[in-house]
Amino acid sequence: MRVYNFSAGPSMLPLEVLDKVSKGMSDYGGSGMSVMEMSHRSKPYEAINAETEELLRELMHIPSDYDVLFVQGGATNQFSAVPLNIGTASRKADYAVTGNFAKKAYEEGSKFLDARCVASSEDKNFTYVPELTADMLRPDADYAHICYNNTIFGTRYSAVPDTGKVPLVADVSSCILGQNIDVGKFALLYAGAQKNMGPAGVTAVIVKHELTARADERCPVMLRYDNQVKNKSLYNTPPCFPTYVVCEVLRYLKALGGIDAMEQINERKAGKLYEYIDNSDFYSNPVQKEFRSIMNVPFVSPSKELDALFVAEAEKNGLISLKGHRLVGGMRASIYNAMPEAGVDKLIQFMDEFKKAHK
Repeated sequence: MRVYNFSAGPSMLPLEVLDKVSKGMSDYGGSGMSVMEMSHRSKPYEAINAETEELLRELMHIPSDYDVLFVQGGATNQFSAVPLNIGTASRKADYAVTGNFAKKAYEEGSKFLDARCVASSEDKNFTYVPELTADMLRPDADYAHICYNNTIFGTRYSAVPDTGKVPLVADVSSCILGQNIDVGKFALLYAGAQKNMGPAGVTAVIVKHELTARADERCPVMLRYDNQVKNKSLYNTPPCFPTYVVCEVLRYLKALGGIDAMEQINERKAGKLYEYIDNSDFYSNPVQKEFRSIMNVPFVSPSKELDALFVAEAEKNGLISLKGHRLVGGMRASIYNAMPEAGVDKLIQFMDEFKKAHK
């Protein structure tokens, strides 16, 4: 029996994609072998690699002066790759710390350049997104860094901050493909695949081409954007199978109607869940309303004991991975692209039944 998996990642994949991938597991496209067995230098895999880039460019309307890379190491590897590649002119960068991963990016960046925290919401346990404006930044900073959607705390930027002439970098791991993102407002975007794009193992990097030629000479060869650009992300053996699954997810998303259609579905799913929580006298969500994520919804019941019981009972009902992160507690429903609306409806139904049983 399929369950509804509310994990923050790795997360659900569309069932249609899983079925298609499973049917070609031993023989992809008449090649007589699985993608997992293919040489990354083979024509079938080169075609997959090229199509994945083309589809991402099409769906996200990526301008032609941006490079698209598929690399390893997760988004966390980009905490180092970003300063080593583009933080090399003034060796200064300004960071907004709006959650756990934004803080980790800032701490990692501090190892390689003069990193400064210019805005933080840690004073209220990251339940809001602080203002970030151009006049808060050092004019000669190589970049400003944000985490667009904060997975653990359930917040997101309600609008792209205006950083003036300072290039804007964003970790979009938990919102890419789930909402429209104006790529042209950013110098660099990066995202681990395991939330909205595909399985863990591959990370997308979207970077202005002009920034790929300024890597620090000490930058490891595998982290250099110029090296990955020159080799079309095939410098060494890439995560072939995860990239292939990303390709199938992108095909599925295109057939659905693209990111516009997906965003409408996600807004509707999140709206239902927030409406139920807000109208409840049993559950609550700590995030200021204007900053609420449509991907990750944290909530609590009246006590920690009931929270623990809720998670255990939910699992028995096919609603899994609802336990909140240790930094927040309570519950967290991650309702990424592949979570069907029926899954949110079932969660709300269970929440109501649990409330009536334990109020």
